[in-house]
Amino acid sequence: MITHIVLFKLKDRSPESVERTAQVLRDMEGKIDELRYLEVGKDVIHSERSYDIALVTKFDSLEALNAYQVHPVHKKVIEHMTEVREASVAVDYES
Repeated sequence: MITHIVLFKLKDRSPESVERTAQVLRDMEGKIDELRYLEVGKDVIHSERSYDIALVTKFDSLEALNAYQVHPVHKKVIEHMTEVREASVAVDYES
């Protein structure tokens, strides 16, 4: 199994903006066959070094992760994230 984690820092860090973007991420659930697990968390600490949203996803294989990356539903999410994010970091590992 492959775990894919992405942290997002948004340009607009207001609670409304964070929730709207978290919902965009949650809306992928059930729409991408390769996506085995999806969790979206919103930061509760709000420190200077905090990121606003964590996305945790799991896939059966690297091939499944690659298929997710180019899936039309995920591509629409990428469009949204490109507009609203200030920064993002990711890690992918075998789990």
